[in-house]
Amino acid sequence: MFLRSTQHGAAGVGGMVVALVLGLAPAAWAQGASAAAPTGSRLQHIQASKKLRVCIWPDYYGISLRSPRTQQLAGVDADLALELGKDLGVAVEFVDSSFARLVGDVTGNLCDVAMFAVGVTPQRAEKLLFARPTLASDIYAITTRSNRRIKSWDDIDKPGVVVAVMKGTLHEPVMRARLKAATLLVVDTPMAREQEVESGRADVFMTDFPYSRRMLETTDWARLISPTSTYHMTEYAYAVAPGDLPWFNRVEQFVRDIKRDGRLLRAASRYRLESIVVPN
Repeated sequence: MFLRSTQHGAAGVGGMVVALVLGLAPAAWAQGASAAAPTGSRLQHIQASKKLRVCIWPDYYGISLRSPRTQQLAGVDADLALELGKDLGVAVEFVDSSFARLVGDVTGNLCDVAMFAVGVTPQRAEKLLFARPTLASDIYAITTRSNRRIKSWDDIDKPGVVVAVMKGTLHEPVMRARLKAATLLVVDTPMAREQEVESGRADVFMTDFPYSRRMLETTDWARLISPTSTYHMTEYAYAVAPGDLPWFNRVEQFVRDIKRDGRLLRAASRYRLESIVVPN
């Protein structure tokens, strides 16, 4: 299967405003070109062009992580994107996106489908169409082994505690609404939230099950804090732009197929994420 990866940078603040007003993703504005929506169904366009463009977040451990050494992608959704391309008989082109750029990239025609464990939230569901969920995760906290302030989940929402979240993720609005006493710190990148916690400037950062695995498996300082009961369970699903029922139905069919034939569970098992698979 042929694949290639496309990366695009962020525009300036003023440029982003213009881009969003024009209905373009910020990256499209920054490149000085508008990605015109295909005429007819996107499915027809994909089949005619022999190319499927898949938005991914390349820093998502177990989901769609790009190796800095080999530049190869690995993860449940990276693998399954190739399966979707195979089912359609087309090549796959990965397009770098992020949670902050998600809606603009999908509706601005930077990609045909977003496949990077996108949490289904009311805000996103207003702008995107989601297929049936493939995974589901609660919220978890990462602190340091040396942090004496945070011993359990109940220690997080207390005066003087700093809680870091990444901008654009579902954790930002959830923690903004849920925290009553702790201070919320919003940062731009996953590395920034790790640095804030490791340095002691923040006490914890909030994440999900896949990313928590990254911290425990690749660092020697991280400590996992799990909620004592379900805190905020979120389903993850593939997202497409609204208004194209044939393409949405084809993505939905693909999800049904990979659940039925075992490809979803096998892909999740390769990355030790089988416990968060939504089987039906």
